[in-house]
Amino acid sequence: MTNLIIDAISIALNSEFGDDYEIHTEEIRQGLKEPCFLVICLNSTNKLFRGKRYFRTNQFCIHFLPEADEAMRKCHNTAERMRRCLEHITIEGEGLPIRGTGMQHEVIDGVLYFYLNYDFFVSNAVKPQEAMEGMTENTCLGGD
Repeated sequence: MTNLIIDAISIALNSEFGDDYEIHTEEIRQGLKEPCFLVICLNSTNKLFRGKRYFRTNQFCIHFLPEADEAMRKCHNTAERMRRCLEHITIEGEGLPIRGTGMQHEVIDGVLYFYLNYDFFVSNAVKPQEAMEGMTENTCLGGD
């Protein structure tokens, strides 16, 4: 599920910023072309809620590396755009949007660090069993 969320984040960023910004989901050691995004899942938890339902939290950090000129200004403008485009994302195959919460950002050494969570319930319900073919019942009321 984490990879599906990363894919949905990438799609949302691509639709907002276009093809001029590369989006990476794996660490890049060399050949990084700016401006670009790096999408990282910091942690994910899965806590039993009730029955077969689990509450899953997924904390992400998206790094934005701007071009060198006016880096601070670009970082803050990008953070505002990210708040809008990442508020609701749709996971492929699920159809329903999930909401990004806890959005915050900071700029350190000219790099934007944008944090947010995607939290939701999942169900590990047992597959329903096939019903019996049929049953008839006769009921008699009275004492006769």
